[in-house]
Amino acid sequence: MSGNLFGNDPVPSEPAAASDSEWLTAHCDGGSRGNPGPAGFGAVVVSPKGENLAELSEFLGIFTNNVAEYRGLLSVLEWVVKNGYKRVRVVSDSLLMVNQINGKYKVNSPDLRELWMQARGMIKQLDGFEITHALRHKNKDADRLANEAMDRGTGKPAAGRPAAAIPYPKAPGAPQPPSAGGSAPRPAAAPVASGSGKMFRGFVRDGQVHLLGDARLPDGVFVKVVVE
Repeated sequence: MSGNLFGNDPVPSEPAAASDSEWLTAHCDGGSRGNPGPAGFGAVVVSPKGENLAELSEFLGIFTNNVAEYRGLLSVLEWVVKNGYKRVRVVSDSLLMVNQINGKYKVNSPDLRELWMQARGMIKQLDGFEITHALRHKNKDADRLANEAMDRGTGKPAAGRPAAAIPYPKAPGAPQPPSAGGSAPRPAAAPVASGSGKMFRGFVRDGQVHLLGDARLPDGVFVKVVVE
C-alpha cells in the first residue's frame, strides 16, 4: 500500500505471512438525499467464517454524501477497535474516500480532513488494515442499512410500521466520532444570541437557507448571506 501525501506514517499493512483467517471483512456505505441533505450510513462487519458480527446504521442529519461515507468507515473502525479485533478489510463504493485513505488523493475539504484524521488515528491502532473500492451492487447490505437510516430520519415508514417523523439533528461543524448504531437525534442546541457576529455555513434549497451546525437563529435576526 502506498504512503499518503501529508507526511504522516503510511496506513499499517499486514505482513504477507499473516493468516487470512485473522481478518474481518466490513462493507460500509453512506448517502445523502440532496447532497447536502438528510444523510445516513450503514455498515456490516463479517467474521472470517462469513458470520455477521455487527450491522451498524445511523441517521446523521444534514450532511453531504462524502461526510456520510466517512462516517460509515468510522463506525466500522470504532466497532473493530472497541471489540478488540486487530485486522479488517473494508469495502466501500466511495472511490474518493478509498483513494484518500490510501493516500492517493489529497483531502482538501476541512470537514473531510477532520474525519480523515479520525480514521487514520483508529487505523494506527490496528495490526492490519486494507480498504478497497467496489461498485454499489457489490455493497448491497451496507447500502440497504444506509437507506434505512435515512428513512428513519425523514419519517419514511418501513414495511409494516407507521411513519415516525424525526427532526433533522444539526451536526456540529467539526464532526464527532460516530456511535456504533442507533438513530436517536442529538439534543437541540440553544439559540444564538442576536448580534453575536458569528459566521455560519449553510446551503440554499428551494429559495430557503438551511444552516449547517448546531445553531438556531431566533426570529427577527438580520443576517448577511455571502455566496461561497
